[in-house]
Amino acid sequence: MKGKMKGIWMKISSLIIMMCVLLPQTVLAAGEKASLVVIVADTRGLTGILHAWGTLYNESHLYFSLLTIVLIPLIGLLFGTVADIVMKGIGIDLEHRDLAEH
Repeated sequence: MKGKMKGIWMKISSLIIMMCVLLPQTVLAAGEKASLVVIVADTRGLTGILHAWGTLYNESHLYFSLLTIVLIPLIGLLFGTVADIVMKGIGIDLEHRDLAEH
């Protein structure tokens, strides 16, 4: 069994390595006329925070990524806190509950 699993993992690893080596060749197959793909956000019709967010994306993908990584947990914490307050307000108490799984 152990030898069979090792063989499967070797095949999967070989396939992944082969894809990493050969995929750039398929991109180069377009020839010299092919230009690099530029990914930008269309900010023409945006205003306020959406325009700022799109501009940040266009100017620096690194800063956009870092800000996104920081903001997602903070927004989750904010939404969770608001949900707890609303549930306590309507009478649902999740802190003092009896488990029915005995």
